[in-house]
Amino acid sequence: MPRSVRSFTADINGHRIHKPNLNGHSNMKTGRKGPDNEGLFGTIMSFLNTYVAPPLVILCMPTLVMATCYLDDHHAGELLSFVKEIQDTPVGQMLLRIWNPLTKIDLVVMVTVLVYMAWAVIWMVVLPGPQVEGPMTSHGNIPVYRDNGFRHYIVTMTGSVLFTVVLKLSGSTPTFIYDRFSEFAALMNVLAVVVVFMLYIKGIYKPSTSDSGKTGKGFLFDYYWGTELYPRVFGIDIKVFTNCRFGMTVWPLLVLVFALKSYELHGLIDSMFVSSVLQLIYVSKFFIWEGGYYQTMDIVQDRAGFYICWGCLALVPPLYPIASRYLVSHPVELGPLSSAVLLIIGTVSIYVNYQADEQKTLARKTSGNCVIWGTKPDVIRAKHVLQSGKKKKSIILASGWWGVSRHFHYIPEVLLAACWTLPAGFSHFLPYAYLLFLTILLVHRTFRDDRKCAQKYGHFWKTYCGKVRYRIIPYVF
Repeated sequence: MPRSVRSFTADINGHRIHKPNLNGHSNMKTGRKGPDNEGLFGTIMSFLNTYVAPPLVILCMPTLVMATCYLDDHHAGELLSFVKEIQDTPVGQMLLRIWNPLTKIDLVVMVTVLVYMAWAVIWMVVLPGPQVEGPMTSHGNIPVYRDNGFRHYIVTMTGSVLFTVVLKLSGSTPTFIYDRFSEFAALMNVLAVVVVFMLYIKGIYKPSTSDSGKTGKGFLFDYYWGTELYPRVFGIDIKVFTNCRFGMTVWPLLVLVFALKSYELHGLIDSMFVSSVLQLIYVSKFFIWEGGYYQTMDIVQDRAGFYICWGCLALVPPLYPIASRYLVSHPVELGPLSSAVLLIIGTVSIYVNYQADEQKTLARKTSGNCVIWGTKPDVIRAKHVLQSGKKKKSIILASGWWGVSRHFHYIPEVLLAACWTLPAGFSHFLPYAYLLFLTILLVHRTFRDDRKCAQKYGHFWKTYCGKVRYRIIPYVF
């Protein structure tokens, strides 16, 4: 570790982060140029990612999220009738209709959101867990986390069941969240926009580490991308809260609420059962593996801006469990055979996705001295240079699932999403919105990840790409 690196200990939840002095906050540079960054294609992509995507996402995505709620509330998921309304209605009036839930937000909605946030923060601080480190950043910082995500998940899900029992005994039900879901979505949209702006200011004037500051690409890009990689407030890691304790935890809570609402209306429906079970298993897997998540692009590359924090606060709750919400008002009888097939394929997909992540983690932990698929793995011992000038060694795994394609683990993820969406049938497009979003997101992410790795590892990454030629689907893409 460079001499300029010193240790900082958070005063609440035990997180530590090693950081250099904060005398001037430079851009997050990634080192040498890679082949994907050169030429006309690289120039075009850089322009689109810097000047086109940020304003489009910031301006359009909140309304698109609210539009999915409006489509479900007022058109029962019927896309064509929604399009006809858009064609027949002036733009301003249509926007007012879509955003009308803002006018219905009351104390019940606000208190529900704030109480959950307080619950999440308290257990995030109180629950024990082993210490895990993220990878060293280009500025020499090493984020340290308390890996208590699975405990937090179990406590929260158990608490939700007990809360449901108490409400039911008192003659009430938590399914008021389903009944007023558009209002919750509208509140989170506004709240997330404000939170992201506060993070933008913090990253400039009160950063937690030297991986912070303006990028020099203008306010819109900095607001979109963020001005800080690892922001912490009173010791609370903001990205762990937004990504894990809010987005990934509210998702299964909503699945339970929607399943309960379906049961209240229709009794036990196999389509809702299959969709709910697969989503809950997937999220459970995520929290079991949360220590590995701290090594992923979401944490180590994406700054705490609109892209990641607004997404986890305002996009994940309405979009990710959208199949479950749709099934409340559109129950489908699958039958035993279809239910079993979807459950089996979905469960196998979860296992393959988990195994791929574990293979990479194992190879890194053992420096390649392990067994994968019965043999010693093929690893590339790469080196890269930090901004401090210090050289660091890394492992690039070219065996197991990582020898099939460079991002093979995205295939079971998409297949799983299809398995919990297909129970909704084919009458409407709405329940497939998440599946479409996920496919686009993951394909785009393969380009981002390859470009980042090419910049970071240089010829070592070229060697890996020579061994593993395909991005996702062997012999296809």
